[in-house]
Amino acid sequence: QVQLVESGGGLVQAGGSLRLSCAASGRTYSGYAMAWFRHGPGKERECVSAISASAGTIYYAESVKGRFTISRDNSKNTVYLQMNSLHPEDAAVYYCAADRRPVLSRLGSAYDYWGRGTQVTVSS
Repeated sequence: QVQLVESGGGLVQAGGSLRLSCAASGRTYSGYAMAWFRHGPGKERECVSAISASAGTIYYAESVKGRFTISRDNSKNTVYLQMNSLHPEDAAVYYCAADRRPVLSRLGSAYDYWGRGTQVTVSS
């Protein structure tokens, strides 16, 4: 079993930055692909970014390319999402997810463990 706890959400003005963290505990984290999903009001859940276990493969949604950066520190069992140049449409609850397989996926159904989410609010 893996437990995921997100932190770093909050209120920020448009154009600002936030850094989300997801701390994992439990079983082998370093072998898992990790991802950040978001679910905004009136929108479907979407995969914002994902990173393979080795960090050799990374995915970004088109809407965040060039603004968001995913990274992981396996020594700290933590994955990060640096979010810059935030737009009001980035406002959502952001969820961290872990897949027991090392290869990343954009599909939520591929992920075995989920955090409870952290709210990101962007004021215009």
